[in-house]
Amino acid sequence: MSVIQVNFTDGLSEADLDRLRAGDSVELTGRVLSLRDASAARLARALEAGDPPPVPLDTKILYAFGPSPPKPGQIIGSAGPTTAARMARFFPGLFEAGVRGIIGKGELHGNEMASFVTHRAMYFAAIGGLGALLAKQISSSTVVAYDDLGPEALFALEIHAFPAVVIIDRHGGNFHETARARWKRNE
Repeated sequence: MSVIQVNFTDGLSEADLDRLRAGDSVELTGRVLSLRDASAARLARALEAGDPPPVPLDTKILYAFGPSPPKPGQIIGSAGPTTAARMARFFPGLFEAGVRGIIGKGELHGNEMASFVTHRAMYFAAIGGLGALLAKQISSSTVVAYDDLGPEALFALEIHAFPAVVIIDRHGGNFHETARARWKRNE
């Protein structure tokens, strides 16, 4: 299986996203914003109130994680994904604000998945438990908003060759569902 390079350093194009399919292994390179429960709630409240977000969200990919503090000489501490379903209630508003993808872990079902399909957004899964290794794919980390939230602040991250799998694609494909169906046929 080949790995698809997705470089959005100069912007995320619709064509880049359209070519990806559920089940594709990808390496993501570009700038992402972090997302955690508290920052997601604060962003959602701002958007619902009609206030502009603290940073542009248009064509952004958000990485659901909460970093641990860096050790001396590190850019960031452990940077493993968190369960995306916990923040799924905020996704429709974020997608309406222009977000094009979420990186997280875990399955999404029903309405959690529906907002991805409705807004033609992507769900990428990173492997949980690999936080120390994933941190090595992050070349810069800067708090850009909500610094009072500590590790749940909004961070801008530069990622390089960040490994993930497309779980939900822009065409309605869901890798978890198709893989489970294939497995059941082979029982």
